[in-house]
Amino acid sequence: MDDLRLALLLNAVSPAVGGVLVRGEKGTAKSTAVRALAALMPDVDVVAGCRFSCAPAAPDPRCPDGPHEATPGTARPARIVELPVGASEDRLVGALDIERALADGVKAFEPGLLADAHRGVLYVDEVNLLHDHLVDLLLDAAAMGASHVEREGVSVRHAARFLLVGTMNPEEGELRPQLLDRFGLTVEVAASREPEQRVEVVRRRLAYDDDPSAFAARWAAEEAALRERIVAARATLPRVGLGDAALRQIAATCAAFEVDGMRADIVMARTAAALAAWAGRTEVREEDVRQAALLALPHRRRRNPFDAPGLDEDKLDETLERFGGDGRPDTDSGPGTDADPDPDTDPPPDGGPGGPGGNDVPPQGRGPDSAASAGQPEPSSPSSPTEPPAGQPEPSGTPAASAAERAAERAGEPFRTRTLSVPGLGEGAAGRRSRARTEHGRTTGAHRPRGALTALHLSATVRAAAPHQHARGRRGPGLVVRRDDLRQAAREGREGNLVLFVVDASGSMAARRRMGSVKGAVLSLLLDAYQRRDKVGLVTFRGDAAELALPPTSSVDAAAARLGELPTGGRTPLAAGLLKARDVLRVERLRDPSRRPLLVVVTDGRATGAGGGDALALAGRAARLHAAEGTAAVVVDCETGPVRLGLAGDLARDLGGTAVTLDELRADSIAGLVRDVRAAADTRTATATGTRTATGTGTGSTVRDRRAA
Repeated sequence: MDDLRLALLLNAVSPAVGGVLVRGEKGTAKSTAVRALAALMPDVDVVAGCRFSCAPAAPDPRCPDGPHEATPGTARPARIVELPVGASEDRLVGALDIERALADGVKAFEPGLLADAHRGVLYVDEVNLLHDHLVDLLLDAAAMGASHVEREGVSVRHAARFLLVGTMNPEEGELRPQLLDRFGLTVEVAASREPEQRVEVVRRRLAYDDDPSAFAARWAAEEAALRERIVAARATLPRVGLGDAALRQIAATCAAFEVDGMRADIVMARTAAALAAWAGRTEVREEDVRQAALLALPHRRRRNPFDAPGLDEDKLDETLERFGGDGRPDTDSGPGTDADPDPDTDPPPDGGPGGPGGNDVPPQGRGPDSAASAGQPEPSSPSSPTEPPAGQPEPSGTPAASAAERAAERAGEPFRTRTLSVPGLGEGAAGRRSRARTEHGRTTGAHRPRGALTALHLSATVRAAAPHQHARGRRGPGLVVRRDDLRQAAREGREGNLVLFVVDASGSMAARRRMGSVKGAVLSLLLDAYQRRDKVGLVTFRGDAAELALPPTSSVDAAAARLGELPTGGRTPLAAGLLKARDVLRVERLRDPSRRPLLVVVTDGRATGAGGGDALALAGRAARLHAAEGTAAVVVDCETGPVRLGLAGDLARDLGGTAVTLDELRADSIAGLVRDVRAAADTRTATATGTRTATGTGTGSTVRDRRAA
């Protein structure tokens, strides 16, 4: 909480720092702390009557309410504007005032939340659950400091410079890297484990519930002192000197930790200056640079979504020491050189962040070894593709193999996968996988609303009302519109799906040393699910039963962690895995009927059972149940070796889905196939004497031949 308070106060001192992202578990008062910032923010001077909060000293020359005359202005409290996760695009950026347009025949712009947040704070609770189209608008406004609205005959631009503050629970999913980088600072918040502190929290909460006014009066003096200190720090900030030595330390630190782009350097410089001003100093010291790095760099070091944010503090101290003094290295090593090239080493001797003497280290300073402790899979070399002949009995069928449980294998290196999607047109939550009718997307037509009107198709509404104007007695410039004239805009975009993985963890997978490659493939699909905004779930089957290793969730990180911990061994109860997946999907259909599922079965198609029955027949019947319910399915065939039984293909046919091998799952393999087909077509074009149509027919047959092969 100390780090959270400091990060918020630094942004109050210097809004140019760029905002704060607060990550933490549920029930840690993240939202309470952010909302409390409103009482500490100094008042702002605005032009009287301006809906866009223009500053009297420097009004926006392109303000829609302008031009403004030189006036003293009026002071008002700084605003903290909350952006709900389910807000519409019109509510965020503003839109045409439909009521005035239809009634009075004039074009009038109704400002949105970005206009309200100008020169204030824009707060997004559960920012990781924000829809993609809103994220894109936030990115544009944060990058340009302005909001552009071009829609329905309205063209408006207004200033939108705001302090972006977001809170999130990482268990519910991560942020897009582009939005993550827009937050200047990040802090990790956790509840205190000290009983006395927890007692004080409960005591204060109860006191507030009993008498909110008395509680606020009790802390009014301390809040007033904080507000005065913020005003004093703002006055000191322009006089803070950031010398070459501090700048070299900042640049060397960012280079040593290999952060992308230059935003980290700029944010660190502004944060270090704000820290000095907050301390009442006019020069930036090494401790300011160190604290700025701990706040500004952890979330910028993530190389992929499954990396836990963190910073190796030993490496940070070594870099600062090397570039201390006059800011130049005291060795011949470059800024990116480190005596220990691998920061993911053993934790500090005392088990705490920063080792001995690190009591002042904030929680986000934990090193990258926390990712390993969280079960993050690590890459390994691909396993050997050899496997026993088809007639040889399965090793997992022996009593010794079925009783033993092999330790979890490391996942292979992830790769970019081909696109897997659900056929048809859905109506689920906005995402990036399958085609769907959505509230936000390209407009494909108009229709009468089937309930409440949510997206007006203006031109279709005007066309429906126009023929009846004379009969309705229209006399003025306004359009006489009735409810029957209203038309709903039909839009098509992409939806996120529920991707349920059913992973074979039996002895047949481990005996052939395939599990590393299989985990790498599933990890690659998880990365794809993260990018496409899907919910994911994980069912595993081994031994005599199947289990739900991870209930459907938006946290792809949690799925990756469970995958890394997955042991192998025992029989192959394929039917049990499919039936468990069916139960999971049935429950999810009740919870979220609009989200369509995609079943991804990762197996070699073999099936064994303890009862000695026909396990393959049972698996086939279970698969046909999924097909009867219309569940889209893909089977990732893990069978390797020169002799293959093709059981995974049979399973895919029973599921009514498709089968792909591990090699075909790679996007580059699909690209290679396209290149080969094009090369073959070019060769035929150069040598054939037939018509162009005949050449095209030959290309199609080549594609079919390759698919068959």
